[in-house]
Amino acid sequence: MIDDFALPVVLSARTGTVRLRDATDADLDALMGLLADDPVSAARGDVADASDRPRYAAALRAVVEDPSNALLVAQDQAGRLVGTFQLTRIPGMARQGSTRLLVEAVRVRSDLRSSGIGGAMMRWVTDVAAPALGVSLVQLTSDAERTDAHRFYERLGFTGSHVGFKYRVR
Repeated sequence: MIDDFALPVVLSARTGTVRLRDATDADLDALMGLLADDPVSAARGDVADASDRPRYAAALRAVVEDPSNALLVAQDQAGRLVGTFQLTRIPGMARQGSTRLLVEAVRVRSDLRSSGIGGAMMRWVTDVAAPALGVSLVQLTSDAERTDAHRFYERLGFTGSHVGFKYRVR
């Protein structure tokens, strides 16, 4: 199960502390805002339009209810949502039956990037969540346009070891 670690947890960043916890339905508007706050996501249609709210609500429910997934949010001391990411535990046959942890949709509010929040979230993933879930590999993909994000992940010890491909169905 993906909930094999204790939440909430307080993480330290350069700007202070953030509280990492499971996302709830009450976070939906802030999550939509975080996606829209990112130019790459916004170009793909994540613009936080109210008419899209039912689709985002259904997606949030699907992630939260799936035992292989967790959607986590980071809140600042005032309770504002400042970051998020999704974790998916993937059992597999490769690497002698290794289980992987996929990190997806990592976002930090644009005015708080380079504040240490993203680093604190990702170190929690590699140092706490991955061992608790018994995974041997933490993996993620990052859009080719996100050169700043690539440097960020490399500073954290991630290696750009693969080339990813996507096939858009609709």
